[in-house]
Amino acid sequence: MSDGRIYVGNLPMDVQERDVEDLFFKYGKIREIELKNNRGTVPFAFIRFEDPRDAEDAVFGRNGYAYGNSKLRVEYPRSSAAKTGPMGGFGGGGQRGRFGPPTRRSEFRVIVTGLPSTGSWQDLKDHMREAGDVCFADVQRDGEGVVEFLRREDMEYALRRLDRTEFRSHQGETSYIRVYEERGGANWGRSRSRSRSRGRYSPPYFNRGSPPP
Repeated sequence: MSDGRIYVGNLPMDVQERDVEDLFFKYGKIREIELKNNRGTVPFAFIRFEDPRDAEDAVFGRNGYAYGNSKLRVEYPRSSAAKTGPMGGFGGGGQRGRFGPPTRRSEFRVIVTGLPSTGSWQDLKDHMREAGDVCFADVQRDGEGVVEFLRREDMEYALRRLDRTEFRSHQGETSYIRVYEERGGANWGRSRSRSRSRGRYSPPYFNRGSPPP
């Protein structure tokens, strides 16, 4: 199992530790940032997350990300790369396919409707984390998504408090969503986007009119 540590390369020459934190804090709780900024060399950093699944999300979300005039290189350090699965997922549960979210599953499942067209599974996961620990999130092209929680009380909180809330995608598109408890099974495929943003911290504007009835 990965220890939650990732490598970040190709950082700008004037980067500060706070800049690195700002880039990665939304993926989960950071235990440690080790910035190497020696004169004459391109800066790089090592980041350790408390939850290895957050490290996995950070690799998928930030590798190749354009930051200033640089394109970040985000990957597992060589010492831990061999501990991950063949497609970057982890072997002991939480396995991830190449184009999809982690597949650690739970019976505490809600359906989310009214998502904007640019909403990704990671946007959805971030928005719903306000209710508790999200172990699975996925979206479809029709604006519908599914979210699974580790605990029933988190699911119940989401049903009570996140229904009819404003959702914001990583591209700034907003809408009001509905949250329902799933009735019957649904066969959810892989998501198509990995972009991620803190949807619930959206600014007070929206482009889809009033909340749904």
